[in-house]
Amino acid sequence: MNELQLFSQSILSRSKENNEAFACLYEKQLYGNCFSILRQELDSLIRIIYLLNIDNPNEREHFIQLTVTGKKWSLLNDKGKKQFITDRDMIDLASNHCLFGWANYVYKFGCGFIHLSQLHNYGITNPFQMLNDQDKSAIIGYMNQYHSANINQDSSLTDFIPYLPDIMKKVSNHVCYYTTEYILTQSVWDKS
Repeated sequence: MNELQLFSQSILSRSKENNEAFACLYEKQLYGNCFSILRQELDSLIRIIYLLNIDNPNEREHFIQLTVTGKKWSLLNDKGKKQFITDRDMIDLASNHCLFGWANYVYKFGCGFIHLSQLHNYGITNPFQMLNDQDKSAIIGYMNQYHSANINQDSSLTDFIPYLPDIMKKVSNHVCYYTTEYILTQSVWDKS
C-alpha cells in the first residue's frame, strides 16, 4: 500500500470509528462527547480541504508523508525555518473555500468540548448563550438553512441535540466523498 492509500485508509478508518462512537454516545445521551467526536470528524475534513487547495504536488505529498509517518504538518518558510501548519491555518482555508464558513463554527464549538471548559456544564448552563451575537447569528442561519431547524437567539443547547446526528452525517459524508473521489483518485490534482 502506498502513502496515498495509507493516508486515505487512515481517514476512512477514523471516520468509521468516529461514526460508531458517535452513535453509542448519542444513544447514551453523552452529548458533550458527541460534540468532541464531531470535532474530530471535522478535523479530518479540514485537512482534506487543505490538501485539495494546495497546487504544488510536492507539498501535498509532503503533508501526506508527514501524516503516515506520525509527524506534524510543517513547511519551510521564506526564511528557511520550519513553520508548523496550525489548525487555524487549515480552518481559515476551509472556511474561505467550499465549506462557506460553517466549518469554523462547528470546529470552534467542538473545541470547547475537547478542552476542559465551562461548556462541560451544559447540564446546568446554556453554552449557546455564552457565544457572542455574531457567532450565534451565524449558527442560527446554518442550522435553519441546512437542517430545517427552528433555532433562535433564545435557543438552548438542548434545541441542537436532535440535529447532532444529521450534522455528524453531513460532515462524515463530506469526509468520505472528498477522500474517495479526490484524495484517493488524485483526480482534482491533475490540474498541476
